[in-house]
Amino acid sequence: MADTTFPQQPVRRLNLSRLRDVLFRPRSAFQDLGVEARGTWLTPRLVLTITAILVVLVAGYLKAHAAILGETALPPDWQSWTPEMQKNYMQAQQATQGPVFMYVIPLVGALTGLWLGWLLLAALLHFGSTLIGGRGSMQSALNIVAWASLPFALRDVLRIVFMLSAHHAIVSPGLSGFSSGSTFISHFLTRADIFLLWKVILLMIGFAIADGLSRGKAVVGVLIVILLVLLAQAGLGALGSNFGGLAVQRPFF
Repeated sequence: MADTTFPQQPVRRLNLSRLRDVLFRPRSAFQDLGVEARGTWLTPRLVLTITAILVVLVAGYLKAHAAILGETALPPDWQSWTPEMQKNYMQAQQATQGPVFMYVIPLVGALTGLWLGWLLLAALLHFGSTLIGGRGSMQSALNIVAWASLPFALRDVLRIVFMLSAHHAIVSPGLSGFSSGSTFISHFLTRADIFLLWKVILLMIGFAIADGLSRGKAVVGVLIVILLVLLAQAGLGALGSNFGGLAVQRPFF
């Protein structure tokens, strides 16, 4: 009896129909991703790139408009600053009101963090998964991290809606409003929100399915890597603020 082979459905580079499935039916979506050998990361990366660009453009426009009107957004702990610190802050604000500082530099920073952070996070998660017995590939890790990052696109959309309705840029993203100053804790809380939690859950589901990990191993492996990355980002952010008063426009993930 001759063997019957069924032609495999070609993997689409752009698969917009999968966006909703990953967000609301992640187990089924990641099972489909697990059997695809080629890269399927293009769709989510393009969506995230578009939303990241829109966030920077809207925030830049609102900051430029506020500067024209003489309105400057002050840090939450402004009253506790010394007069010298307040003076330096106002001088820095005046020096960074041109298009380069409002649009170009934030765009470069956002896109660099978006794409480089994706590669680094995928590599770290793949390495961690391999150490605990995972059988996935680096290509699979790239796909999972790309699709699991889709909640951040929703976060970008909500930020755009908020900024347009409030007519000002976001001052304290994430949970940073519960902290003060450019401290390590403040930078850590900047990256903490419900969308990060959503992404972490998607990563656990994706790596458990694609790498053949138990639920417990997937949870521990993803949490350790995410926590280490958050701590590293918070430390670099606090260090950068102390030395140059610069803020990272977009986290690595």
